[in-house]
Amino acid sequence: MESGMLLSGGQRALIRESWQRLSGSPEQHGLVLFTRLFDLDPDLLPLFQYNCKQFASPQECLSAPEFLDHIRKVMLVIDAAVSHLENLSCLEEYLCNLGKKHQAVGVKVESFSTVGESLLYMLEKCLGTAFSPDVREAWSKLYGAVVKAMRRGWETLPEGD
Repeated sequence: MESGMLLSGGQRALIRESWQRLSGSPEQHGLVLFTRLFDLDPDLLPLFQYNCKQFASPQECLSAPEFLDHIRKVMLVIDAAVSHLENLSCLEEYLCNLGKKHQAVGVKVESFSTVGESLLYMLEKCLGTAFSPDVREAWSKLYGAVVKAMRRGWETLPEGD
């Protein structure tokens, strides 16, 4: 996870600048991300259960305090990645463990491409004209590196588990 080779200095600057624009209301931006995620793949909704409660609709899930806490955590992970652009490898173990946790609750590796689409959608909607093709490419590379580290969480589990 060598970010120095992954992202150019210009790409790191674009990521930092665009993330700074969104830093004032992470929960609001996270709601945009997860609303899009459920629009793209409604079958992900059952993965989000709190106290064995199944949500009847994405809207019910998106307004639940427990889910809003999950949104805050997701936005903090993105913030950590942005804060460590020069040295993403320091997050490798954390992201691998995060991958294991996601697998344990039934998330499929394939779902991360939909999450990536939702992240780019959120950035585009929230940044407006500041979301250029170069910004898209930089964020796509960063997200790819994060997912690659999280996927290692799946790979470290023994077969049959």
